[in-house]
Amino acid sequence: NAATWHGLRAARSIGAQGTFFTWQNLQRRYPPPFSWMEQRNYRAAPVAIAGNQDAAQVLTEKGYRGEIVVIPQFGVDPAIFSPAADQDVCRTDEDPLVIGYAGGLLPEKGVDLLLRSCAKLRGEWQLRIAGQGDARASLIALAEALEIAQRVTLLDRVDSGEMPAFYRHLDVLVVPSRTTPRWKEQFGRVLIEAMACEVMVLGSDSGEIPNVIGDAGLIFPEDDEVQLSAQLQRLLDDRGCCVELGARGRQRVLEQFTMASVAVQTVDVYEKLLIRS
Repeated sequence: NAATWHGLRAARSIGAQGTFFTWQNLQRRYPPPFSWMEQRNYRAAPVAIAGNQDAAQVLTEKGYRGEIVVIPQFGVDPAIFSPAADQDVCRTDEDPLVIGYAGGLLPEKGVDLLLRSCAKLRGEWQLRIAGQGDARASLIALAEALEIAQRVTLLDRVDSGEMPAFYRHLDVLVVPSRTTPRWKEQFGRVLIEAMACEVMVLGSDSGEIPNVIGDAGLIFPEDDEVQLSAQLQRLLDDRGCCVELGARGRQRVLEQFTMASVAVQTVDVYEKLLIRS
């Protein structure tokens, strides 16, 4: 808030319009003088950029009365994150369903839920997990207790340049996040990366996940082990669903989530500010 206040004050001093960006998707109240700065910022910026729908709602609830434009600050290069040219993503019904997760190994990310849901599946499947975090040891122990450790591959954090190859070996990427009093998903970058690679995505309804996936994947109620397992079983039994939703996902990324698209939307906001100058 203090940095934004200084920036907008500097803009006013030279007769320029200012704006700000926010990811804040949880309602938080600040004590003075920060609450005063926050309200001053709201009055000084005729247009604000929110990273997700919840952040836009929080702005409104906290008193912002200007125009709010929702633009995620993440985009992908579809030439890099692309489907493998020589690979049928979901292969055949006889092949194991390859399920993936990439991200932090933390309680709020719900990887334990994913393990328990996979343990209920009937048929052949594999789970590939890429990431680091404090829950790593407990997740290994849980996989062993569920007697599925032989089907689970736990990788370290994968470098960003190697992520397209990671996605291309999956049939479905799962983002099983669960909301906590202090956190909920702001976006989920791995979703658009996997979608760009024509890998279908399955996510919880935490935060912005449903808005990112839209009609190009499947959603389950957060922390609902039974529903997650049922969705995975559906995909295991019907690989055609993977192919259809995977193709739909890439099209959605091309329309909304490329770096070029994010840039165009941002320039539109700046042009609105220039008109108001």
